[in-house]
Amino acid sequence: MPLGLIALALGAFGIGLTEFVIMGLLPEVAMDFAVSEAVAGWLISGYALSVVVGALGLTAATVRLPRKPVLVGLMILFILGNSLTALAPNYEVAMIGRVIAALCHGGFFGIGSVVAAGLVPANKQAQAIAIMFTGLTAANVLGVPFGTFLGQQAGWRSTFWAISGIGIVALIGIMVLVPVLAHKPNEISLRAELGAFASRQVWLSLGVTVLAFGGMFGAFTFIAYTLTEVSGFSAGAVPWLLVLFGIGLFVGNWLGGKMADRSIDRTLLIFISALIVVLSGFATFATSQPATIVALILMGGFGFGTVPGLQSRIMRYAGSAPTLASGANIGAFNLGNALGAWVGGVGITAGLGYTAPIWIGAAFAAAALVLMLVAKGLAGKTVAIQANDGLTASTH
Repeated sequence: MPLGLIALALGAFGIGLTEFVIMGLLPEVAMDFAVSEAVAGWLISGYALSVVVGALGLTAATVRLPRKPVLVGLMILFILGNSLTALAPNYEVAMIGRVIAALCHGGFFGIGSVVAAGLVPANKQAQAIAIMFTGLTAANVLGVPFGTFLGQQAGWRSTFWAISGIGIVALIGIMVLVPVLAHKPNEISLRAELGAFASRQVWLSLGVTVLAFGGMFGAFTFIAYTLTEVSGFSAGAVPWLLVLFGIGLFVGNWLGGKMADRSIDRTLLIFISALIVVLSGFATFATSQPATIVALILMGGFGFGTVPGLQSRIMRYAGSAPTLASGANIGAFNLGNALGAWVGGVGITAGLGYTAPIWIGAAFAAAALVLMLVAKGLAGKTVAIQANDGLTASTH
């Protein structure tokens, strides 16, 4: 395994931690800033929306620059943002810190995915991307539970100071382990990168990403409230329950990567279908603690198992200009995150209870499945037309 993949996974660990750990600390943050659950949730949605801006804006602005220095600069931005969040005297400053940290997120994963794929043979690219995203799953398995525990014991700000420290370690790792790849700026143009969006399949892939991730993270955003107010777990149990969710992420990411290298579309259809069943079951049986435990593991597994396939699919259909499309897909993940969190918050505010985000998540996943079926059908027709054209040409 190329050492550069380890460095990319290390960066992904730090970024994943800052994105997800606040979900377990949302009650403490809301209390500290004297805001409602829905308003506190905007620290998640605001982060996600800022990822979209960074994924498109920063990736486009740096597309002709050498990729390693860009990754280094993005990690510095990440450290600055988390430090500001830790120092924030009020909700508004905390939001600014979250936005700054988020701006690096999309560009890092978008550019990092292209770098990871370029370090291995073509038939191993989904697995290479999965290895990079292993840092994200490790953040959930190890970082989020212990970050939540640290925040509950020493104050939520201590968690963000710890994240800043992890960012520094990740920065050093990238500087030391990521190779300086061959870079030919004259062969790269923003026009070519934008040209990838002429592909209908690129847009369909982005839509599936928004809906599938909106389904999982819409349900997960308010998970601390679901676990304590519906399932009856104590607040102290939340970090350890998040370990189970993280284990699901880890296994799903690994399995999804291996399966996607065989068939991307079939893998996505299987995982999204399973996610619908899991979310519906979770919402129905959320008052049962054993059922909740099983649902957490499966929700993480089937939800995150789509990531290698979704990222590989858009890069495949982007052809020879994958960087901006890859970044756009990272933005789509987080747009789905923001949309799911917002709609879930609306459901809670409307008095539908803390299972409302889970039901809404199941509806999002169902819409993702329909769109994926459309995308697969259209892709099959295109292949058939090309085959017929080739056969016709060969007879003349």
